[in-house]
Amino acid sequence: MSGPDTTPHPSFALQGFYGWVEPLKGIYYGPGSTASALPKHVEVLGVKKALVVTGKTLHDKTDVVKKVEDILKSINAYGATFWEIGEHSPIAGIRNGIKAFRDAGCDFIVAVGGGSPIDASKAMLYYMKQEYGVEIMPQIAIPTTLSAAEYTVGAGYTDDEGVKVAVTDPKLVPAGIILDAELTLTTPERLWLSTGIRSLDHAVENLYRPLIPPPLKIMCYAAITDLFKYLPESKTNPQSLEVRQKLQLASWMSIWPHSRPTYSALGLSHTLGHKLGAAYSIPHGITSCLTLAPVVKLKAEVASQEDKECLAASLFYLGKPSTGTLEGDVRLLSTLITELVSNLGLHSNLTHYKVPREDIHKLAVSSVGSEEDPDVEKVKKLLEDLY
Repeated sequence: MSGPDTTPHPSFALQGFYGWVEPLKGIYYGPGSTASALPKHVEVLGVKKALVVTGKTLHDKTDVVKKVEDILKSINAYGATFWEIGEHSPIAGIRNGIKAFRDAGCDFIVAVGGGSPIDASKAMLYYMKQEYGVEIMPQIAIPTTLSAAEYTVGAGYTDDEGVKVAVTDPKLVPAGIILDAELTLTTPERLWLSTGIRSLDHAVENLYRPLIPPPLKIMCYAAITDLFKYLPESKTNPQSLEVRQKLQLASWMSIWPHSRPTYSALGLSHTLGHKLGAAYSIPHGITSCLTLAPVVKLKAEVASQEDKECLAASLFYLGKPSTGTLEGDVRLLSTLITELVSNLGLHSNLTHYKVPREDIHKLAVSSVGSEEDPDVEKVKKLLEDLY
């Protein structure tokens, strides 16, 4: 029997355009693509004045936002910039962003940054529809992390009580997406790499998420392969635009296109991440570093035969031989994820983020949905092992 196929990936072009269905008009990708892609998106959408939505650090400490502003100004499409978006998209920033949007007379948003400004922009557009009876206006997303928030039909934000809340509407998918590796060069290493693990979390959990068809699972395997390969390379050579662009494409493959009509957690790792992130101020990328490997290990025990087969098949794409059993293969995948997180310098624990041990029961129950769920004790043990 021959061993795993270790043929290198073909050298695909790292710039181009991909068109899809409403509301997404298309995705431009490639280093430096923003300068030409942003005007094209504006022209196709027929919009006039943008509110640039971003975070304070990206606005104050880099030139990324100014580059976007200058492009919009060159085509007379700039309205204002709002940079009060914090981690986990607090509701106060969303309210203030709506006011900024209306005060400047804007008719679309350009979201620049990670998942927080992209999700906050979706929430702003959603609530403007609810409050003012207007149609959901377009968003153009220019991500600078690998969180992949730009590919979903909904958004998560934090309410006044510190609880993660979701809004969903098929029209919340951005109307345009630009994947420009040049604009990621100033992204802090820990944020860049940890959101790469977030994308890995998407790809892995989609292997056992119900109703994901086989062709999309193949995309997830491709994403897993590239994330394992290029995240360490990006840590070693952080200025490589080629590696960064390949990681942006891997992030895209980890979750898009999915015809999910509603926005929800992909699986247990994401659910735990939502519970931990907002309540204890843990970045979403780091929650995936904490939870993904233990959840995969748990799947070796509790998953269906089909789900175990899907997870075990990842070893082939990673060039690893089978252990001889499905359960062993799934546990090996968990070990490989743990090693990747550690090698990237992203290992952490719940003690570091001051998560009280007395909260474990509440976290486990809310993650599985019921005290009566047969897996609640297993999830409690999973969380206890994260200290």
